[in-house]
Amino acid sequence: MKVPPEFYVSNDVVSLSKLVLGMYLFTNINGIITGGKIVETEAYCGAIDRGSHAYKNRNTPRTRILFENGGFSYVYLCYGIHNLFNLVTGDQDHPHAVLIRGLEPVTGLSFMLKRRNFSTLTPALTAGPGSLAIALGIKKEHNALSLFGNTIWLEELDESKPKDEEILASPRVGMNFDGPWHTAPLRFSIRNNPYVSKAK
Repeated sequence: MKVPPEFYVSNDVVSLSKLVLGMYLFTNINGIITGGKIVETEAYCGAIDRGSHAYKNRNTPRTRILFENGGFSYVYLCYGIHNLFNLVTGDQDHPHAVLIRGLEPVTGLSFMLKRRNFSTLTPALTAGPGSLAIALGIKKEHNALSLFGNTIWLEELDESKPKDEEILASPRVGMNFDGPWHTAPLRFSIRNNPYVSKAK
């Protein structure tokens, strides 16, 4: 069953970033279904967060979807190379987002391998936000899609949820500025899961 709309409209993006761990992210791209268990996330706390694209309420054509009610995709091109997939969360005009950084593949493995030009399964297939987006077929054209449709969605299975003691918190990756948001422990991962990306 898809995660319901009310889940995404919470303004507690830190809690949501942890709750998303263990949920399943699926895509249906040109009739090919791929997906897996989310094992790593980062929280982006809207207008107050120096690491957020919406810092200081920066509302541009690129970030506009962040200011909608939660429940949309936010896909952007990072460094001109990688498409990164985020969940838009929070209610209207509270531009929070959860970056999906690591995924344990479950469904459509052969297609995920082909998209990544891999011959065998290794954690590198979907460890890291750019890698998992390629494996799942997520591109810039999938920005601003409803997460309740049939292209990208989340599902929850109770038995897959990590216990609190299995969740690690650490600073986010790639914060190239100084100050408290640089070191804030807003990156969450499932302890010892091989599909968690390496810190940089």
